[in-house]
Amino acid sequence: MKNKVKLFNLIDGSSPFQISVLSDPPSRSCLCSLFIAAALICSVYFIGSSFVAKENKERLMRWGLVHSMYSAKPETCKNQQCRLPGTEALPEGIVSKTSNLEMRPLWSSPSKLNNQRPPMNLLAIAAGIKQKKIVDQIVRKFPSKDFVVMLFHYDGVVDEWKDLVWADRAIHVSAANQTKWWFAKRFLHPDIVAEYNYIFLWDEDIGVENFNPRRYLSIVKDEGLEISQPALDPVKSEVHHPITARRRNSKAHRRMYKYKGSGRCDDYSTAPPCIGWVEMMAPVFSRAAWRCAWYMIQNDLIHAWGLDIQLGYCAQGDRTKNVGVVDSEYIVHLGLPTLGVTTEPELNTVGQASDDLEQIANPVALAPSQSRRYDNRPEVRRQSYIEMQIFRNRWKHAVEDDKCWVDPYGQSTNQTSH
Repeated sequence: MKNKVKLFNLIDGSSPFQISVLSDPPSRSCLCSLFIAAALICSVYFIGSSFVAKENKERLMRWGLVHSMYSAKPETCKNQQCRLPGTEALPEGIVSKTSNLEMRPLWSSPSKLNNQRPPMNLLAIAAGIKQKKIVDQIVRKFPSKDFVVMLFHYDGVVDEWKDLVWADRAIHVSAANQTKWWFAKRFLHPDIVAEYNYIFLWDEDIGVENFNPRRYLSIVKDEGLEISQPALDPVKSEVHHPITARRRNSKAHRRMYKYKGSGRCDDYSTAPPCIGWVEMMAPVFSRAAWRCAWYMIQNDLIHAWGLDIQLGYCAQGDRTKNVGVVDSEYIVHLGLPTLGVTTEPELNTVGQASDDLEQIANPVALAPSQSRRYDNRPEVRRQSYIEMQIFRNRWKHAVEDDKCWVDPYGQSTNQTSH
């Protein structure tokens, strides 16, 4: 049977629009099949979509539990400063960002604790038992209500200090054959000493007969010194650098003068060691200066040679003004050999003395009068020079790699004259 065609006139009277109506049974059957197939496809699609939507919804809910603390914040928190790494899961009020070295009693009433003002400064000394008497004299000069005392025992001896009156209030850290800077890098993190106004990081071979810490800090504050050191008595001290020598009738100085030989220093000099420089023997840092200096101490360069030349970058401003030597409160550098010098029998890799076994078994061979003195100072000094070269190379490469860093002094840090 042929298809029937009906003609319909459009409402506007235009040409008739033809619609073909299928009347053939086989064609009608085919069309029904297509409708059924399309319906099945649509059903599968909508059913599948519902399962996917449900799964995604559950997954988003799980993600929401994890991230809601970061993303779902009230509008008042949108401008909150970034949290410290690791504190995102904590309420802000419980985060304790810094610490200190104050000892806490096992029992005491809160009222007594609140009335006690904690010391506001820190004295840290690398000490060996042979310099016990000298260190005792140093610590006694520093009032306990103003200073926390921390001893770095590089010889591993701690118990023999207990008879000193201040030993119980001091912090004792022991590690064999390590330097002052090794200890400082590991135990004087800026967040640990953040409550202390000034950090005294001293060697052990220092005479303090003419030194008063309180008067010293008063001068430091008046002079605006962020990094400083007491001047050295030029007669009694072992003076390695002329800038550290005491000047009579002077409260403090910031530069040295040298008109002969290499490395000329005059009023126009702007770089260490002519100006903006202190020795690493007895430096004193402000809180802000130490936070900077700590980051500059290399983890593996334990002698820290070369660090003194760059300390001016941590002076919190102009190093020619904020770094200086205090003359009116001065010390004596005794220059005693410490690291690298031992009097104990040298041990081999299995823990036995290097002498033969018969000598070891003989008590006389181990008597103090018969003990040998091992002086490894030349090796220590050689290693110090090696580390200084490594540090200089690291600084050089760091400057080259950091394209955003601008040298505030615009000159070579090794320049010693104008």
